[in-house]
Amino acid sequence: NVRRRQVICNVGETGITLQAGAMQWTLGNVNATTGVKGVGDLFGKALRGKVTGESAIKPEYVGDGILVLEPTYKHILLIDLRDWNGAIILDDGLFLACESDLKQKAVMRSNLSSAVAGGEGLFNLGIQGNGIICLESPVPEKELIEITLQNDVIKIDGNMAIAWSASLDFTVERSGKTLIGSAASGEGLVNVYRGTGKILMAPIIK
Repeated sequence: NVRRRQVICNVGETGITLQAGAMQWTLGNVNATTGVKGVGDLFGKALRGKVTGESAIKPEYVGDGILVLEPTYKHILLIDLRDWNGAIILDDGLFLACESDLKQKAVMRSNLSSAVAGGEGLFNLGIQGNGIICLESPVPEKELIEITLQNDVIKIDGNMAIAWSASLDFTVERSGKTLIGSAASGEGLVNVYRGTGKILMAPIIK
């Protein structure tokens, strides 16, 4: 099922925010803006882009018409934040587009040692509000595994979780209680999610 896919957006009452460079063509009265609302907003977006690895300035398209994105060989995943209590955190490199009314922010890991131990960034991209976000998934939606936690904990070996509820605490920890135990298990470090919320997990490491 390897083929190109494209996202088509209706631009109207709500503008569309894209990952930089994702627009292919528009039809109608559709105009691109930077989405920057002053110097403070520009600084905040630049800082968020630096720490999350996402593009610092994501263009916003407003007006009335059709917006077509560049084709991708990845799978398109549409998520309604109303199904995630209005807040979700994404793994790096998945964001493609969202409604402009949604708020984006950099979310820090629960412990500072997570980034050092896991060899990944200290921040992830968080999105809040009521609306739709569009992600580029490594696998089809039907192959994704959705796990619901109720005041519980899950440990995942590798970055298989592509999105999770903002209510969950995310850390990177040793798989065993001791260094010797971690070495004996052959796993070493694992991603740990605690609390109440949902996790969307791919069956492979992306």
